[in-house]
Amino acid sequence: MARVCQVTGKRPITGNKVSHSNIKTKRRFLPNLQSKRYFLAEEDKWVTLKVSSEAIRTINKNGLFSVVKQLRASGEKI
Repeated sequence: MARVCQVTGKRPITGNKVSHSNIKTKRRFLPNLQSKRYFLAEEDKWVTLKVSSEAIRTINKNGLFSVVKQLRASGEKI
C-alpha cells in the first residue's frame, strides 16, 4: 500500500535538503501516517485505516461514521 492517507489524501512531496554549505540535493517529505483501528458501532465491526495525524483529528471532530460514509461515496472500499 502506498504512503497515502485514506481520509485526506496526503502523499509524499519533494523538496531540497540544504547543507551547511548551501548545496541542495533532492529529498522526500513523508506524511505522518499511522495505521489505526476504529470500531464502527453502526455496523458493529472494526475498521483499519491508514491515516495521517490531521485525519485522526478530523475523525475525532466529525465522527467516524460520517468520515467512512464520505470515503465510500468517493469510491474507497472500507
